[in-house]
Amino acid sequence: MSDSFFNDEIINNSIKTHLNNNLKDYGDVIYAYTIMKKKNLTEYCAISNYPDEWINIYKKNSYQYTDPVVIKALNNFLPFFWTEKIMISSSLQLVEVFNIAKEYNIISGYTFILHDCNNNLAMLSILMDNKTGNILKKKIEENQDKLQLLLLNTHDTLISLYKGKNEAAPKNSESESKKEKFSPRENEFLYWSSMGKTYSEIAIILGIRLCTVKFHMGNIVKKLGVLNAKHAIRLGIESQLINPL
Repeated sequence: MSDSFFNDEIINNSIKTHLNNNLKDYGDVIYAYTIMKKKNLTEYCAISNYPDEWINIYKKNSYQYTDPVVIKALNNFLPFFWTEKIMISSSLQLVEVFNIAKEYNIISGYTFILHDCNNNLAMLSILMDNKTGNILKKKIEENQDKLQLLLLNTHDTLISLYKGKNEAAPKNSESESKKEKFSPRENEFLYWSSMGKTYSEIAIILGIRLCTVKFHMGNIVKKLGVLNAKHAIRLGIESQLINPL
């Protein structure tokens, strides 16, 4: 699991305070605001008032890969109520995560979902127990729009705070190494692509075969972890990874 994925303790504590203040009208609720990369679930962050022991167990065992709540959220947009029965309805046999969760009185909950523009999945889950479950569930359902908006505002605040932190950070060797992410030849391909040149035009400019251009562009796509060349070019421009020739 990455140690750099939304790991600023000061920012995360401020988000936790924000959630505590906005959820106090629902009683002494247990909640979790989680963010993870949809293409790489090891990139995972949880801001929660769950017991620390449970959070550590969850992260250590990478339960986000088998958690049926996460799996359902990855494929949905609307908030949903869940219990152990979600395991049966999803035809999953991986019950370990729920068996351990029971020990911490995690038996049901309501989850709100957000798929952001950075390909992250964000969730706000509110837990319920046997005593308050029905009352809390009814109150959540009456305020679904407010809770969905709370997730949107919370996530927007988190992204803004981390963006401000990164913009304020001084340039260092890490940022310089990003400039050297590509070989000189790969940089040439990205540069000419960013100038609007086609593969055929780049082959003529550099005096090489078309298949060579496609080969190197494929390597660039792999290095950036994106889906296609268009995304690679856009990311190269936005992240200033392309050195001028």
